[in-house]
Amino acid sequence: MSVTVYAPASIGNVGVGFDLLGAALAPVDSSLFGDCVSIEEGASSIDFSCQGAWQHKLPPDPDANIVFQCTRYFVGQLPEHLRPAGLQVILNKNLPVGSGLGSSASSVVAAFAALNEYFCRPFNNEKLLLMMGEFEGRVSGSVHYDNVAPAFLGGLQLMVLNANRVCAPVPFFKEWFWVVAYPGISLSTAHMRALLPEKFDRATTIEYGRNLGVFIQASFCLDQQLAVSVLKDVLAEPWRCNSIPGFSRARTAMCDLGMLATGISGSGPTVFSVTDNPDRAEQARKWLENNFMQSKEGFTRVCRIDHKGARLL
Repeated sequence: MSVTVYAPASIGNVGVGFDLLGAALAPVDSSLFGDCVSIEEGASSIDFSCQGAWQHKLPPDPDANIVFQCTRYFVGQLPEHLRPAGLQVILNKNLPVGSGLGSSASSVVAAFAALNEYFCRPFNNEKLLLMMGEFEGRVSGSVHYDNVAPAFLGGLQLMVLNANRVCAPVPFFKEWFWVVAYPGISLSTAHMRALLPEKFDRATTIEYGRNLGVFIQASFCLDQQLAVSVLKDVLAEPWRCNSIPGFSRARTAMCDLGMLATGISGSGPTVFSVTDNPDRAEQARKWLENNFMQSKEGFTRVCRIDHKGARLL
């Protein structure tokens, strides 16, 4: 038996919802935009290997790879009679590390979802999400779910984090195009989180809460104008923008093109920009491709929201 699971890239924060809002991405050309993990029977222990366009960015030691760590943990949680003699685990690394596209979350989600399928679903979604959040936190420096939740469940997800639920789906604007541009440099999530102050002033926190609340209300009412008016990051972006080369210029250019909103994807350096016009989306993609890239490893994509999340291939 062999199982392969794909988990999509994601936008953490979605500008307005720091650590509390996340969206899964699906390119309009129907290409896969995320990591895959394959599981099959092995001779003994855990035989781990890595391939894909970005595997050279990962540590060569399997023990240091988050997918290997997820596998070892998952097997340890199984009842004794279900534990295998051996497993062969293959990570296909298709997302750049430190990109702000939920790279580590994609790997973690694909790993746990593939393992759960291989062992005939011993854990429910809430248990899996808790495990995913814990291991994502090992990479980013703190436990948060705004990438793992949409990568696993798809759509636009609001983090609930109470005793019964990790997250809840939020209606999204199906006519929106999400243009994402990765400039080809990596930024550590832990480093970008360290740029934020330990405390925020009262006015900022009130504005943040108001914007997020209004955005959620507008999403449920499908009021695009209202949603766009508050789709901005007053909490993290002011502290992070100067660490992303060309971000301020890109944001101004997107505004000049008539894009609805622009922000930092996760902790960066990827930038996202939103529009409901496909021609404008392509114009924005071309501008970012020609003006925002910092190395040959950079790329742009025009996406919709991925409503499927992690799935078997």
